[in-house]
Amino acid sequence: MSQPAASCLARRLRLFQTPRLPIRLPYQQQNRSVSFSFNSRGPKTSHETRRAALGGVIAAFVSCSAFFLSSDSIPVASFVAQTSSASADVTRSSPEIKSAIPDTRDPSLPRFRIHDIRKHGPDSDRPWVIRADKVYDITDWVPAHPGGQVILRAAGGSIDAYWDIFTIHKEQYVYEILEQYLIGFVHQDDLVDGRPAREQIEDPFAKDPIRHPALMVRTAKPCNAETPPEALADHFLTPNELFYVRNHMWVPKVEAAASDSHVLTVELPDGTLKQYTLNDLKTKFPSRKVTAVLQCSGNRRRHMTQGSGRSTNGLQWAAGAISNASWEGVLLADVLADAGFDTARALAGEGETKHVHLAGMEAYGASIPLKKAVDPQGDVLLAYSMNDAVLPPDHGFPLRAIVPGHVAARSVKWLSHITLSEDESTSQWQRRDYKCFGPNQTKVDWDAAPAIQELPVQSAITAVKTNGWVGSAEPAQKVSLGGYAFSGGGRSIIRVDVSLDNGRSWTQARLLPDINDDDDDDDESRPSSHGHGAWSWKRWRLDASIPLSAFSERDQRRAYPIDVKPEAPEKTERGEGRGEDAATRCTTVLVKATDDAYNCQPESHAATWNLRGNLATAWHRIQLCADCSAGGLARREGEVNG
Repeated sequence: MSQPAASCLARRLRLFQTPRLPIRLPYQQQNRSVSFSFNSRGPKTSHETRRAALGGVIAAFVSCSAFFLSSDSIPVASFVAQTSSASADVTRSSPEIKSAIPDTRDPSLPRFRIHDIRKHGPDSDRPWVIRADKVYDITDWVPAHPGGQVILRAAGGSIDAYWDIFTIHKEQYVYEILEQYLIGFVHQDDLVDGRPAREQIEDPFAKDPIRHPALMVRTAKPCNAETPPEALADHFLTPNELFYVRNHMWVPKVEAAASDSHVLTVELPDGTLKQYTLNDLKTKFPSRKVTAVLQCSGNRRRHMTQGSGRSTNGLQWAAGAISNASWEGVLLADVLADAGFDTARALAGEGETKHVHLAGMEAYGASIPLKKAVDPQGDVLLAYSMNDAVLPPDHGFPLRAIVPGHVAARSVKWLSHITLSEDESTSQWQRRDYKCFGPNQTKVDWDAAPAIQELPVQSAITAVKTNGWVGSAEPAQKVSLGGYAFSGGGRSIIRVDVSLDNGRSWTQARLLPDINDDDDDDDESRPSSHGHGAWSWKRWRLDASIPLSAFSERDQRRAYPIDVKPEAPEKTERGEGRGEDAATRCTTVLVKATDDAYNCQPESHAATWNLRGNLATAWHRIQLCADCSAGGLARREGEVNG
């Protein structure tokens, strides 16, 4: 820059460099441009003062423009670049400038330099991670956290980029758990705008399959999505593309052409290994079909949260984390016997082996009792087909376990290894998840609670049709309700009770045959269900009339809390004889089921609340209003589940 230009600019800028309002030109690495910020050294600086100062700076440049454009001056862009570069060099080379920024963080905690944090990487005895500007020692968290091995990928650096991908972690309760492992802060000199430099990582979900748009997504990465209510109501066998998705990580990539060479390893108690390709399983063993429900332990967790008035940890599923399918594969018991394990002795309860470990390709693992695995009535499959089609990637392609009557967490997908053991799996998902505790237990001993295996009785309302209530002067309102009921352990549903007036009276719903509503073959003597137990759900339906006397003003007299608060009624013309309050009159509809062991659902979520929100099986409740139109309710069907 020419001397006159520099001198002019310096004189102009000094006019505005008051002790209370200094002006600096910091370097911005991203766009390498000059920007102005005004830092008041006094307690307050008015908006007018800041605006005047900015105007003065602009005026300084304008009035000196002649110098910038003269023959002995350099272009403005070059001046800006040189100024930025110089400023950057000063910032990088002058630690006293950074040190001048006050560190207001907790002084009782130590500060760590980035180069020291990197020493605590995935292979370290004590792995550390950074979140924002905080440092955490996650040594004890890794074995207690589902997916801990994935978290180790971030060890020695920032976890933020991983959690931007694994969005399931962006929950307040997860942050609260992590805070227990806080050991200090990143040193001030290693921060840019209050954070360490952003790391770029590869998105492991980039090759996940495309999902059906009707699925109700709870988290995108990993994918966790519910079956839509209409599919739950209309199909005995849930279509593959609408089957609920529960993933803990990304979907392993297995090429279809190489699927038959996929290897399953069976490890016997003495350490002997036997391997089978998928083609071996298909050709060496007889195929079996089993029709079975898979239900997440957290199904209806949202209902527990709302009904109990207490928060729960985990995905806030409504009533769609459950689906039913026909599975085809080979019996696990047949494979174990072929591998050299004495299944007859195990069936008699002899021997030290008590558990079967199941491990997937993506590091997920679980175990089931050996007695379930070898029971000829247990129907445990190594499945390669779903609803007469190849397993979809989201549901375990090329091979998965199907453990009928048990929580879906035991039906391990992308199955690659089976181990026979005296002890249950050491997987975090077996030891530190999928368990229940008492409603008073908020600090729990995971080892003291057994892992969930068989599921309790469950039911839900998934469909509501009103045939147009608005404008009706009838003394009763017609309604058609539908839903599902299910019980674990192979126990069949014998009765579904429905109340249209919040429990004051009850009626029994009709149990539908085990065929799809859209099946061409309506022969009820040819059910679509296979297996030795009642592994499938029962769909139910009730066509009834609700007398207007059942509708109270917003049902304020209801004896029980509802799972779903009613939406505001639409403004429509009231039918003759409906009365002025008709627009605010509602009733609460309840459903509960009973299985063949006469197990029934608990009345409220308060009694069964647990901090993980597992096994939310209380009566399902929805609220219907006397002025709801058919269209209004149709829009609410997506909310019927909670």
